[in-house]
Amino acid sequence: MNPFAERSTLPYELPDYSVITPEDYEPGMVEGMAAQLAAIDAITSNPEPPTVENTLHALELSGQYYQRAALAFWNQRSSDATPLLEDLEERLAPQFSAHEDAIVLNRALYARLKELQNTVELEPDAAYNVATRLADARRAGVTLTDAEQENLRDLNAQITTLEAQFGRELLAGANEAAILVEDEADLAGLSDAEKDSLKAAAEAQGKAGWLMEIQLPTHQELITQLDNRDLRARLQSASEQRGTGGAHDTRAIILDIIKARAERAQILGFPHHAACVADGETARTSGAIDALLSQLAPPAVANARAEATDVETILHRDVSAEATLQSSDFRYYAEAVIRERFSLDDAALRPYLELNNVLFKGVFEAATRLYGITFTERADLVGYHPDARVFEVFEENGEGLGLFIADLFTRPSKHGGAWMNNLVEQNRLLGQPPVVVNNGNIVRAPEGQPTLLTWDDVIMLFHEFGHALHGLLSQVYYPSQSGPEVPSDFVEYPSQVNEMWAWDPEILASYAIHYETGEPIPAEWITAKLAARQYGEGYNTTAYLGAALLDQAWHHLAPEDVPTDPADVVPFEQAALAAAGVDFAPVPPRYRTTYYNHMFSGYGAAYYSYIWSEVLDADTVTWFESNGSLTRANGDTFRNKLLGRGGSQDPLQSFRDLRGRDADIQPLLERRGLTARAAS
Repeated sequence: MNPFAERSTLPYELPDYSVITPEDYEPGMVEGMAAQLAAIDAITSNPEPPTVENTLHALELSGQYYQRAALAFWNQRSSDATPLLEDLEERLAPQFSAHEDAIVLNRALYARLKELQNTVELEPDAAYNVATRLADARRAGVTLTDAEQENLRDLNAQITTLEAQFGRELLAGANEAAILVEDEADLAGLSDAEKDSLKAAAEAQGKAGWLMEIQLPTHQELITQLDNRDLRARLQSASEQRGTGGAHDTRAIILDIIKARAERAQILGFPHHAACVADGETARTSGAIDALLSQLAPPAVANARAEATDVETILHRDVSAEATLQSSDFRYYAEAVIRERFSLDDAALRPYLELNNVLFKGVFEAATRLYGITFTERADLVGYHPDARVFEVFEENGEGLGLFIADLFTRPSKHGGAWMNNLVEQNRLLGQPPVVVNNGNIVRAPEGQPTLLTWDDVIMLFHEFGHALHGLLSQVYYPSQSGPEVPSDFVEYPSQVNEMWAWDPEILASYAIHYETGEPIPAEWITAKLAARQYGEGYNTTAYLGAALLDQAWHHLAPEDVPTDPADVVPFEQAALAAAGVDFAPVPPRYRTTYYNHMFSGYGAAYYSYIWSEVLDADTVTWFESNGSLTRANGDTFRNKLLGRGGSQDPLQSFRDLRGRDADIQPLLERRGLTARAAS
């Protein structure tokens, strides 16, 4: 029997990775899809009038076999890809698309749900479930003609296949772009621990030297520390040239995806893909998205230019008065500005940012103080990879809550970036507690040495654990409404709120402990770090907005306006950035088109969601701060009014339940240093 055919008997229904093999995924998903469609046929052919039990509950239960296999597959495909899994994804992509279409475009199912909505008095969460399903079906094309639906199904299959191809090329291109340094002198500026990590990365691939692997964003963290200007430029170029030429050129795939999405949007009655996506998010319209981004862009670029003036002063002093500021210079010399202006050296912080201390005494400690939950590592439970550490999570009264899996180290088989996945979605319908995964790409220290983090790594851990909390603290009845099953422009909100605890003086003092001496981080360093927090927001906001505006520009195109020549990708990008007013060469977009994973995975035309969610986040941080900050009372309120509700009601209603009103943008403007400029 396939290991996904039945519910796992392990604690919390953790998939039994001691017996699961890569060969189990295909039959599990194929058999699961067939079982789900058979169950839906039984729902739609039922002669009895629709009830919650014979329609909504039956629909929620219909896909459990497929869900078990698919959740495990997608998690492993992104965190530990193999040629077998990559081939499987690409081969089954049309089937995945066809399966989704068979459900969402099923007119008989739509009619039965509509009848249920009109004839039965539903509980609020069930009513929202049905209303959401009906809206999704209309947006997906359930009311189209047969011919239009056939065209739509073909496009959906094409898009899914192309997205799988893009992901494969992106990972291969990142691995190929890694830079091998053969002379240790070129690594001046890096600590011995960092150099040891690079050496270990090279040895893991059978190479002699020091291997600098390419991170997903344009900016490479090593650039902030490397003294060798030529090597910084080489690393920046390797990052920005990914997908442009060579064996893993993504440009033709990208244009095909953009055109197919544009064609699909027009079939669905939308002017472009961005409008289609916005209709299903809390933003509702692409005009609302454009308004927010255009409001933020001018003051952000003005701040970035002011920071560039500071940076150039040190560049000219360090190199020559004629030196031109390059994108590979900005963050390196910005660190020098911070050292001089705030007496703070981020590199000096690293001995105080040891991974286990940050995880246990920072991330977990903040969650314990807020929500009363505790964590116990379960070495007896096997994860999907040796790096995946399994923790059992307990309520304050000792009752088991769920499992948290931390898979934090980079490896060639792992996609770039950081993310959260569900392996089991919390729900009361089946009585299932949650099993959630956090993935990161932290560079592992050599055997026997501590892994020391950058400040960005610390923020990443708190951010991704915010997603994990959304899953762990879910209190919903239906699996489809569990935790992070909310619109993409809301899903980043809880994770961004959780970042605030990395900066909390009590929590920071708890986890920032020297890995050798055990001494706490000097108090004056904490003061300096907090004082310097806003410096660099011009760069950060401009880089983010460049990517968000680029995403919107591509997805505002009609099919006939999509370039057909791969050579036109970069010129289009340059023109789009210029039109949006964010074409400031020293600050490139956080992601360029050719390696823009968000744009060509689940965030197409939705990368704006981070800043959209940050409006809610910044407002919520002011709520925490005005109510005593890190307290159980605040944690319980946030859990019960927002985190626990998941997608069981309009997410913005959950926010209003917490704040008593709609969100105010002012806290975001103040956080990012945009207030005065935005008003002028």
